[in-house]
Amino acid sequence: MYLGIDLGTSELKLLLLDDRHRIVGGVGEPLTVSRPHPLWSEQAPADWWTALDTAMQRLRVTQPSAMAAVRAIGLSGQMHGAVLIDAQHTVLRPAILWNDGRSGAQCAALEAALPALTDIAGNLAMPGFTAPKLLWVREHEPHLFARTARVLLPKDWLRLQLTGECVSDMSDASGTLWLDVGARRWSDEALSACGLTRDHMPRLVEGSDVSGRLQPVMADRWGLRAGIVVAGGGGDNAASAVGIGAVQPNQGFVSLGTSGVIFLASDGFHPDPHSAVHAFCHALPGRWHQMSVMLSAGSALRWACNLLGAPSEAVLLERVAALTPAQRAHAPLCLPYLSGERTPHNDPNAQGVLFGLTHTHDAAAIAYAVVEGVSFGLADGWASLQRAPSAVTALSLVGGGARSELWAQLLASVLGVTLQVPAGAEAGAALGAARLAWLADGGDESDVCRAAAVAREFRPVASEAALLAPRRERFRALYPALRSHFAFSRQADA
Repeated sequence: MYLGIDLGTSELKLLLLDDRHRIVGGVGEPLTVSRPHPLWSEQAPADWWTALDTAMQRLRVTQPSAMAAVRAIGLSGQMHGAVLIDAQHTVLRPAILWNDGRSGAQCAALEAALPALTDIAGNLAMPGFTAPKLLWVREHEPHLFARTARVLLPKDWLRLQLTGECVSDMSDASGTLWLDVGARRWSDEALSACGLTRDHMPRLVEGSDVSGRLQPVMADRWGLRAGIVVAGGGGDNAASAVGIGAVQPNQGFVSLGTSGVIFLASDGFHPDPHSAVHAFCHALPGRWHQMSVMLSAGSALRWACNLLGAPSEAVLLERVAALTPAQRAHAPLCLPYLSGERTPHNDPNAQGVLFGLTHTHDAAAIAYAVVEGVSFGLADGWASLQRAPSAVTALSLVGGGARSELWAQLLASVLGVTLQVPAGAEAGAALGAARLAWLADGGDESDVCRAAAVAREFRPVASEAALLAPRRERFRALYPALRSHFAFSRQADA
């Protein structure tokens, strides 16, 4: 039995996987995000630990024999977050999250101070990454920066509590801007540009390697064996790829989670930073991947649901499904940049827009605009990845949005790629974390990382794509027309 832990932004999930690839059990605990100022996004690490302890206790009660049979634990989590701890491992401030946009000025300063950054890290400096966050802390909270002994990523802080070890894996470390992604090691140059050294960094392992062992006190509390191994694990997207078997070149997925991601695995380091595409290490040795990332996907639909007073996102999508093609064609347009945007704009000041509202538009029309806008944003990212049409025959579709057939079909037509919903798609990164635990326990990759069975498939529909084409062109014209106004609006909010 293998236990996967996935520390998401809105939920912490646990999953139990046996050696026949059966999901035996799983639980989740909700998490909340604090936004004390415009552009800020933070969480208290103590809340992650409370959620993990509560979830573990629930599994101990509902799955006692399975928990006792666990041989290894794998970790996955939200990337880029900055957890600052002192020499006694005390957390110094709330964690600054991946969708925090306060460090735009620090990104420019970092690229100016280290022109070789994109060659080393393979990525542009963006506020979501970890390095600019530390420059912001150094400038605005120098007393805390001076006390910082280690900087940990969110899941790696959980690892510290589990094992007593400060360790990270290659895929998650790729999102810091401190990793030499091609060489898979910390970059002294990048660290120095932020006033840091390797002593501030955790030890690095591959995602399928052993990173430490569970401390006895935790094992006893949760009904686990003492001393079981904890795998290196992976960032949430790399772990999700392991979970669905996307581990070979040009295998990948589209994720409709809190954020929106298109992920493609590769056997080499192929950076393209000027397209705002991410080039990271995969969670397995000797492999890398590229990603386009938009910051608001499923979270944009949740925002619309709350705004419109709908009882649930599912109910709102049912209303969207009832719209006629003519009603969709005359719906407003939506720029879904509620938290700024990464690919392809790299603009923390970008904001959400509903354009073209009239008295005829109701909640269904607005919700449709949001779903369509997220799909158009993902299509912008897909174009940035610059894959030949024949290179990718299909992509898996994962995340909460994958439950909506309407959204899946719309997205397939917009992207022009067949989308396959794998069986157990809702397991996501927690399944990948469990598989990485299995590998750390000696599992064979060809067996452990097998492709998931396809539960549903959505092929592009030419007639739907033709109807969407003029709306997409209008969508693509909106951002450049409004870009200067976004920056002014953010300054006014601050």
